[in-house]
Amino acid sequence: MKNIYLDNSAATPIDKKVLVAMAAANNKYGNPSSYNNVGRMARKEIESSRLAIARFLDARPEEIVFTSSGSEANNLAILGSTSGDSGFILTTPIEHPSVLESARATGLKIKYIPVDKDGLIDLSSFSKLLTKNCKLISIMYANNEIGTIEPIQKIAKIIKEFRTTNYKLQTTNYPLFHVDACQATGFLDMNVQHIGVDLLTFNGSKIYGPRGIGVLYKRRSVKITPLVFGGSQEYGLRAGTENVSAVAGLVKAISIIKKTESKKVSILRDYAINLIKKAFPEVLINGPIGEDRLANNISICIAGLDSENLLLELDKYNISAGSGSACTSHSVEPSHVLKAISVEPKYINGALRFSLGRETTKKDIDYLVSSLVKIIADLTKRYSRLK
Repeated sequence: MKNIYLDNSAATPIDKKVLVAMAAANNKYGNPSSYNNVGRMARKEIESSRLAIARFLDARPEEIVFTSSGSEANNLAILGSTSGDSGFILTTPIEHPSVLESARATGLKIKYIPVDKDGLIDLSSFSKLLTKNCKLISIMYANNEIGTIEPIQKIAKIIKEFRTTNYKLQTTNYPLFHVDACQATGFLDMNVQHIGVDLLTFNGSKIYGPRGIGVLYKRRSVKITPLVFGGSQEYGLRAGTENVSAVAGLVKAISIIKKTESKKVSILRDYAINLIKKAFPEVLINGPIGEDRLANNISICIAGLDSENLLLELDKYNISAGSGSACTSHSVEPSHVLKAISVEPKYINGALRFSLGRETTKKDIDYLVSSLVKIIADLTKRYSRLK
């Protein structure tokens, strides 16, 4: 039976064209820092890839830093930009763990911007929290669990107005604005000039590219302290021999993103949500409905059941899904995102996330919902026997 893969928010399959590009880059086996012909070939691959990424983001090549993952890029953005600072960090309670834990590791005070039941930040509360002691604002572009798209451009406008009002006689970047765009890449506008950010992070594993590659965009005026020492690679910001193959694969993955993809997937998403609501009127849909939701995200909670059993049963039907962040999937604690949006206790343990991809079809969605009908009926019967 065909496997129905609906866990694309955790990791997408690697596109065949990406694998071909990576195989070709593997022939450039020299160390990009070596002063010989083979090393120069590898260096040329790295720098041409950096230029391609810069063009994708409408940035300068020197503003692009390659890392090993989106999580490392988030760590470098947050810890690197606040090193030695005092003051506080502004973020939301629904960020990815790599942002929340990095913020805690800075030692700075953290203030959390309130979010509503759909995970959207309160812009009025955000404006009131901005003071001169704020050093960094970190807000994700699209939530990895419930698909909420935050109003990044509106946030950037508020920050710009705050800087203009409070730093008229000074040249300053504060507060810096960082956006984790790992889930947004491929679906939303990634032009850093349009969205108005100082720091932006994304990775390859969410866009049909290789694992083990991430990117930090760092506006030229922003100062960063490295976290990894021992070499001058990546402008001295990230020591270690560059992964030429992964970098080339990331560029290929970006080159095959289609603008029509988001619309196509969102139609399937809405079709799935409507089918689920008809089949299970009591099921809770997490996050916003419509344009404020990431095109491929479906997040639900089923009262009285738990995610682990639901996922195991879905596996029996050859359906691969998730329950939230893959980085914390082995945690027994309920999702911090669902807690933050005040999901009722009876629902919170029964979370499922279906994240659609390029290969998802209407037939797959029909099979998913018909399978869920059987699974939920069976599990409900089993649970009732245990009571």
